[in-house]
Amino acid sequence: MRSLLRPLALLAVVPFVLTACGSGADEPAAEGGSTAGSETGAFPATIKHKFGATEVKAAPQRVVSVGLVDQDALLALDVAPVGTTEWFGEKPGALFPWAKEKLGDRPLPTVLSDKDGIQFEKIAALRPDLIIGLYSGVTADDYKKLSAIAPTVAQPPGVPDYGVAWQDVTRTVGQAVGKPKQADELVKGIEARFATVRSEHPEFQGKPALMATPYEGYFIYGSQDPRSRLLTDLGFTLPADLDSLIGDKFGANISKERIKLLDQQALVWFPTKGGTAKLQADPLYKNLPVRTQGRDVFVEENYDDQLYGATSFVSILSLPIVLDQLVPKLKAAVDGNPATTA
Repeated sequence: MRSLLRPLALLAVVPFVLTACGSGADEPAAEGGSTAGSETGAFPATIKHKFGATEVKAAPQRVVSVGLVDQDALLALDVAPVGTTEWFGEKPGALFPWAKEKLGDRPLPTVLSDKDGIQFEKIAALRPDLIIGLYSGVTADDYKKLSAIAPTVAQPPGVPDYGVAWQDVTRTVGQAVGKPKQADELVKGIEARFATVRSEHPEFQGKPALMATPYEGYFIYGSQDPRSRLLTDLGFTLPADLDSLIGDKFGANISKERIKLLDQQALVWFPTKGGTAKLQADPLYKNLPVRTQGRDVFVEENYDDQLYGATSFVSILSLPIVLDQLVPKLKAAVDGNPATTA
């Protein structure tokens, strides 16, 4: 189920419950998280979120991330979290290479799991003075329990769970750790790279495109999912009736009768490991023009493939990899030549 976010999971989020201290082997609490160089006048900072507002009175020294990608924004701002939440990949510290590089020689964070609910006791043992849960499914009850441990910043208001934009993750984390100007500059830097790609690839402009995964049939990502925003940030458009079909979720399955929705000018698939060939041979899909004309892109599940991980994270640190590696595939998809494959 979680694979829909990865980019395959969490069609329905299992309610988080109070659990014992961790599943699997316990890890020692990481030491030495820090927020060096906070900006003048940054504190106190009041941050609005889904469950109200949280005041951060001073630069936090021990930050725990219960969001699945929030550690990337922390490390981009030179803040080493003491706790991170495992999403996929089983990387040391739950840090993919682009984030591990930013950690340097500082201690790896303790890895938390939320498969059976948030590990409140394990989080408390880390003695955090700030908890970040932006790209998450934190519930009101979770928030109450987390706030009893430390000031907690939950999902932004007005967006679905797991629907926060990478810009908002970066800027909100920047506000919380006292580096709002630095965060804004980082965002502007990546946005400038998107602008460069749009100017270099006018063939993307206005072309309808879609992100999908073969989960229980055909699962498509809506406009509130970070992956779909990648497409629009590159100049593509999403199908006009996409949100009316999906509703207020980050994505939804479509019936076989709606398979023509997949026939876009560019279609990015995230098959499970070994699933690309099966999808290409799917009797309903294989005859669609998007397949016969080579307008589809396959980013198959592979935890050692930086593009797969980076396209799932859609973070301030992973986006340079996406821009370097996904854009050429999209160029091949929309070039109008079936002989070129993505």
